[in-house]
Amino acid sequence: MLLVQWAAVGACAVLAGLAVFQAALIGGAPLGRLAWGGQHKVLPAGLRAGSAVSIVLYAAFGYAALAKAGMVPYLGNEAVTSTVIWVLMGYFVLGILMNAISRSKPERAVMTPVALFLAVAYLVLALN
Repeated sequence: MLLVQWAAVGACAVLAGLAVFQAALIGGAPLGRLAWGGQHKVLPAGLRAGSAVSIVLYAAFGYAALAKAGMVPYLGNEAVTSTVIWVLMGYFVLGILMNAISRSKPERAVMTPVALFLAVAYLVLALN
């Protein structure tokens, strides 16, 4: 059970870091080469809106991880929470692939390992 809790807390820490990163992008930080395909140094308005949505999603993803680890109430019930965790694990596996084929070398170098960590954390959660 301790491994599951560590996976949940680790996932939440990484997601919180990503939320801060997305907030910086919204604020106009010149970090766009690390996100959204890396085509913009500073994100245009549409991608900034996407970053805002990402922050909300990261919070939901984190809650799901904590719920699966038994640290907060389930999302409906245990079966729903488990299904959500498997879907998120698949999402992060897709994230590995998408980041790995990005045209942006900085995005490939930074975000591929981040997605890998999250995929592994959610796999640990899904299997328990």
